[in-house]
Amino acid sequence: MPIDNSFAELPPAFYTHLRPTPLPAPYFVAASPKAAALLGLDPSDLAHEDFVAAFSGNRVPPRAKPLSAVYSGHQFGHWAGQLGDGRAILLGEIATADGPVELQLKGAGMTPYSRMGDGRAVLRSSIREFLCSEAMAALGIPTTRALMVTGSHQQVVRETIETAAVVTRMAPSFVRFGSFEHWHYRNKHEELKILADYVIRNFYPQLEGGDNPYLALLSEVTVRTARMIAHWQAVGFMHGVMNTDNMSILGLTLDYGPFGFMEAFDVDHICNHTDQGGRYSYANQVPVGHWNCYALANALLPLIKDTDAAQAALDVYVDAYGEQFDALLHAKLGLATVQENDRALFDDMFKLMQENHVDFTLFFRTLGELRVDVLPDGGLEADAPLRDLFIDRPSFDAWAVRYRERLRQEGSRDEARRIAMHAVNPKYVLRNYLAQVAIDKAQQGDYSEVDRLRAVLDRPFDEQPENAAYAALPPDWASHLEVSCSS
Repeated sequence: MPIDNSFAELPPAFYTHLRPTPLPAPYFVAASPKAAALLGLDPSDLAHEDFVAAFSGNRVPPRAKPLSAVYSGHQFGHWAGQLGDGRAILLGEIATADGPVELQLKGAGMTPYSRMGDGRAVLRSSIREFLCSEAMAALGIPTTRALMVTGSHQQVVRETIETAAVVTRMAPSFVRFGSFEHWHYRNKHEELKILADYVIRNFYPQLEGGDNPYLALLSEVTVRTARMIAHWQAVGFMHGVMNTDNMSILGLTLDYGPFGFMEAFDVDHICNHTDQGGRYSYANQVPVGHWNCYALANALLPLIKDTDAAQAALDVYVDAYGEQFDALLHAKLGLATVQENDRALFDDMFKLMQENHVDFTLFFRTLGELRVDVLPDGGLEADAPLRDLFIDRPSFDAWAVRYRERLRQEGSRDEARRIAMHAVNPKYVLRNYLAQVAIDKAQQGDYSEVDRLRAVLDRPFDEQPENAAYAALPPDWASHLEVSCSS
């Protein structure tokens, strides 16, 4: 693979050159055919020992200039100071039809930014990141990608003793909000400008030559962030650790740790067991995304030089999020037009879901089966699969009357609407218990479930009757599952 590294052309203060720490006896776990296709690779080749060695850090590809980047950030709302790639090493970038794509090894050993860490990732967390990266891409949500996972029997200590693994991540860039904060808080305005110019030149070239390209950069990133989070909310995805060092300057979902997909709907649900205060709950993701954009604006202010203009750029967040989420909700409910009382219909729907703890994914998927015209004596029977998701069925019945009337107002036709709704409401998402089943089998040496689950999640909107069990409600034992920052 011909590898370049444009980030390595920045001054040495931005990174440390180092080689990955080899893994003893690495082995192939899984690969993504879709991610491989982006690089022009045959996925069947990735299991070959040469690729396993290269993507475990045991053999550095020719022309690669491996490095780990420095950055800082706010963690759980508090300034954490210098952070950096504590267990990630960037190999370089590969040219593709859609532009250069960086390859990064996560879990490739200690770096100068590891602090007290060992620089390793474990098989459990690597499988979770691999599966969710590709699942989010299949859902059409902006995200980094995951090419493959390799493992080793080397022991790693977390809450228990686990085994090491490396996940190969892909993105046009892994620059974060915290990359800019790093230089701002050190009063290094020249380095701040170098980084901003690099990002604009390589990823936002349309902003070059403008009156204030740094202001335009802030505005563009703010809009992308707002739209990304609208997509999260629309599928019930919770990131879990929205620190500024986990926020992509390209508006991509970055750094999968204690993530989760909403099951029994609770607007205040916290997917991260470490987040005792609920800063990163489902409801808080929207305002926290805005807060993070403020942190980026503060970092860029020495270049923007206009506080009022920066504030105006940040103000676009609310409308960008609202417009995107509203469009997604209309699509999820099969509504082709926008009408005055739609917001009340949506709000009452979420209120009912909250009061009844309705499964998020099942509700929207089943809603697509609702028929507009049913006989008065057959209405309850026709609605049974949807109605049975609710404890308070009469309240659902009352909402369904309003929803049907709204559909009639625009002449909605059942079959066309069902097809449209099923194209945006997934049947399959990466529920925690599904990931855990795959992890448990992998820890026993059986990696087939990782690949099978990946294949199911590659087609989240298809019926896949042969895989219907993957769309089922979580079993009782799954209620005890917890994910934390070590996940």
